[in-house]
Amino acid sequence: MDVVALTRQLVDIESITGNEALVGDVLYGELSRLGYQVNTIPVEGNRFNVYATSPERPRPDIVFSTHMDTVPPFIPSSEDATRIYGRGSCDAKGIIAAQIAAAERLREEGVHVGLLFLVGEERNSLGAQVANQQSPGCKFLVNGEPTENRMASASKGTLRVNVIAEGRMAHSAYPELGESAIDKLLEALNRLRAMKLPAEEGIGPCTLNIGVIEGGRAPNVIPDKARAQLLYRLIGPTDELRRQIEQAVAGLAKIEFVLEIPFLRLRTLDGLPTMVAAFTTDIPELTNWGQPLLIGPGSIHVAHTEGEFIEKKQLNEAVDLYRSIAKKLATG
Repeated sequence: MDVVALTRQLVDIESITGNEALVGDVLYGELSRLGYQVNTIPVEGNRFNVYATSPERPRPDIVFSTHMDTVPPFIPSSEDATRIYGRGSCDAKGIIAAQIAAAERLREEGVHVGLLFLVGEERNSLGAQVANQQSPGCKFLVNGEPTENRMASASKGTLRVNVIAEGRMAHSAYPELGESAIDKLLEALNRLRAMKLPAEEGIGPCTLNIGVIEGGRAPNVIPDKARAQLLYRLIGPTDELRRQIEQAVAGLAKIEFVLEIPFLRLRTLDGLPTMVAAFTTDIPELTNWGQPLLIGPGSIHVAHTEGEFIEKKQLNEAVDLYRSIAKKLATG
């Protein structure tokens, strides 16, 4: 199997979250052509997960998994002598190609793994949540994300927070007659930025990103509404963090805790280099799919960027790496 060609084929299919059906159809067809038993798992509307197994082992102990969706905007594929470029090249369509190629090689060697490709990872892991209700009872889940072929010993969690301020409209020539929601929001955000966040040796710090700010009606109107969307990268439980957030903005804004994905410590294997993933994955939503491991080709530092790419050398190395991991897990 030509992993470079398959990666480019997948990258050239636009599959921004919510629009994964076409790439799912292509994977269904390709895996069927290769002789797998392929099932679709309906998720929402025309969106579905793809789960494939070898006829020789319809209930495998080991499953390779990653996601089909990408962040916007769509960027078609291109390549040079050493790299494949385009949206999803490393996050995570190159990983899909490497996992399929590894599964094919393993099948030739008498080791049979499942393949689970999911929708919605980039937004809310909806595909993983649905798949978790239909686990085949496997023992190990090898999840693919860009870790530069290093095994993740931990994965930071996520806490999404909305900060909502309310004021009173007035003519901007008479600001004393109104109450600026934007002024309140800015003060609330300054307080949150000044908070001391926890850190863990060997893991790193909890971090904050103010990702979206919106509010106001016109330059000549005192704004009555303003909102910010925040994302914390977690290194542990959130009870104290949540308390501090609410305390910091008291009297200025309301807090909505929108989504939490927990911090995880993960299994590693002897002889493989390790890293700490500062990002989140589908793993917390796949608890019924066996003990999780996290590894894949590509660098998270170029994922979600306009110049996203994957090194061809690393992509091909991942095929052998996934094979080696499956063999180690299969033999205990």
